[in-house]
Amino acid sequence: MAAILHNATLATMRDGYGLIPHGAVVIEGDRIAWAGPEADLPATDAPRRDMGGRLVTPGLIDCHTHLVFGGNRAREFEMRLTGASYEEIARAGGGIVSTVAATRAAREDDLLAAALPRLDQMLAEGVTTVEVKSGYGLDIETELKMLRVARRLPSCRDVTVATTFLGAHAVPPEYAGRPDDYLTEQAIPALRAAHAEGLVDSVDGFCEGIAFSPDQIARVFAEARALGLPVKLHAEQLSNLHGAELAAKAGALSADHLEYLDEGGIRAMAAAGSVAVILPGAFYTLRETRQPPIAGLRAAGVPMAVASDCNPGTAPMTSILLAMNMACTLFRMTPQEALLGATAHAARALGLTDRGTIAPGQRADLAVWDATHPAELSYRIGATPLHARIFGGRLDA
Repeated sequence: MAAILHNATLATMRDGYGLIPHGAVVIEGDRIAWAGPEADLPATDAPRRDMGGRLVTPGLIDCHTHLVFGGNRAREFEMRLTGASYEEIARAGGGIVSTVAATRAAREDDLLAAALPRLDQMLAEGVTTVEVKSGYGLDIETELKMLRVARRLPSCRDVTVATTFLGAHAVPPEYAGRPDDYLTEQAIPALRAAHAEGLVDSVDGFCEGIAFSPDQIARVFAEARALGLPVKLHAEQLSNLHGAELAAKAGALSADHLEYLDEGGIRAMAAAGSVAVILPGAFYTLRETRQPPIAGLRAAGVPMAVASDCNPGTAPMTSILLAMNMACTLFRMTPQEALLGATAHAARALGLTDRGTIAPGQRADLAVWDATHPAELSYRIGATPLHARIFGGRLDA
């Protein structure tokens, strides 16, 4: 079926905002057939929906989340406020490994039931595509369980889910001091099993002193390459191990966090075309002071995405709009960069070419806002100005 959205302000996200006042969009099936000024609308008998002058953007894309997990870490939030650092909490057995215990103990249906309310909060802010990582199992069985839950989400909600294998997230307690053995005996076999089961779209890792070294991440990347899977990397969040350069040399879709990224890393990412995924929620929660080099990334032409980093420990947030606001207020990104970061550049960070802009041939994933200018989406704090969500051409999906 065809439909026309008219009397809209379009932010096509092509060449910046790509604003088209008094615009219209023709939808055929699950695709955009035409978009432009309403005065140029092609002749058609398709039914029309009046947008009332509202802003229409591509559906938002949250390209970095840990949406599926068990338990919560509110107690660690208290610990940080009394002076404990992220590394101190992790080395004491907290942090990621505390979520591992809760996730291992949870049944698949329980993990699904816990993830759905978080997903609903994202959809209420115009998200139509979300990436979901594993990484809280750290054994073969639980890593597969997490990815199966992620694959079930689209059967429960109108959303596209991109799954990422993150077995190299942390070293579990039973492998303390033996990270290479963990990779050999658990993480890499889990990746192979996930790929064989069709559960994984890309591969990630955590390159950090409290996690895995560049050489160890290189082993994971080699396995991903052998399986034909794209890679990305948590890099330079707490220190500079030159993970971003490693990722760029591997042709990574993205390097994420990047607070300690240096000029060499920026140059490598620019040359590779890797996206810098900016995650202000973790910066805010951890009360960090080292900011990612936004000006350097901007000057080098590195595309910047923005994501919630939804996770139970360092970014217990589901709001992509708040992440956009934080990217502007904390890191001095512009509202245009923030919205590009949650649309066109987020799509690129996931290797998706059929969404993120309003253009013929793109998926008809759209968000209709009670707003007249796209800067309002980053400007408002705590607001949910979504008027309607269109998923695959279906209004109010």
